[in-house]
Amino acid sequence: MGRTNPTYRDALRAIEERWAAFRRALRRRDQPRFDRLFEYAREHADASGLLNHQNPLLPALLSVDLEQEARLDDHEERLAELEQRLSETVGEQQQSSAEGDTGGVE
Repeated sequence: MGRTNPTYRDALRAIEERWAAFRRALRRRDQPRFDRLFEYAREHADASGLLNHQNPLLPALLSVDLEQEARLDDHEERLAELEQRLSETVGEQQQSSAEGDTGGVE
């Protein structure tokens, strides 16, 4: 016998279809962002399907939150690396400037 319940991926596809008019009404620059949110939800479809929640939108939203959190972590890590490099560069410039000031006095 076949399954009587649609798969989570089917439910997610149905949600995306219901939101199609909203997507069309978005500005062009926001449409790829909208699409990306559903990509995030699809990335976690296996886990969401195991949950078998009555409202498939809730696991989709949590999936989006997880992906956004991962992006934030990546940005914070990159920012820390850039701040470290900047700090090292400024320190080196200050050191070479101090050495240049005392080098000509002798």
